[in-house]
Amino acid sequence: MRIIAGKFKGRKLESPVGNDVRPTSDKVREAVFSSLQETVPDAVFVDLFAGSGAVGIEALSRGALRVYFGDVSKESMALVKQNCRTCGCSNDAIFLLGDWRKVLSRVAEEAAGRVNVIFVDPPYQAGIYGEVLKETARLGLLAKDGVLALEHDRRDVFPEECEGFRLLRERSYGKTAVSYYGF
Repeated sequence: MRIIAGKFKGRKLESPVGNDVRPTSDKVREAVFSSLQETVPDAVFVDLFAGSGAVGIEALSRGALRVYFGDVSKESMALVKQNCRTCGCSNDAIFLLGDWRKVLSRVAEEAAGRVNVIFVDPPYQAGIYGEVLKETARLGLLAKDGVLALEHDRRDVFPEECEGFRLLRERSYGKTAVSYYGF
């Protein structure tokens, strides 16, 4: 797994061991950042369910000012920290260990209303996308032009509107899809 573009382009990242973490593929990561190319520079970015940290590090590589990495797994968080050290981007990263609700709450303490992108990639079978949208709205996390990017199984169907957010677009990449929500 490598960083695709930006100042860390080509840097090799460590991958998780085992099947507990499913990293976002290079193809999907490239497509997501192509869709968000106008939003990421100078952004406050949240990599929720960070896993290896590849998505958040890609955001930093492409000009994000700050990335909040959140994960419930100590092993995943250690991997995220290691990958950030490898790329030399730890100073622009905030590492939040805890479940997704705790992570979003802690982000809200520092950046409510100023988050430009929240990338959400939970275990697909968890079925928590609606809850994440609801909590994001309740906490007032997103900036006016902010985007929630939800990675999911392409067979999942998402509503046109949810918790004050509207579905901006949806793209499929093999078995994976990404739905983008905003105001």
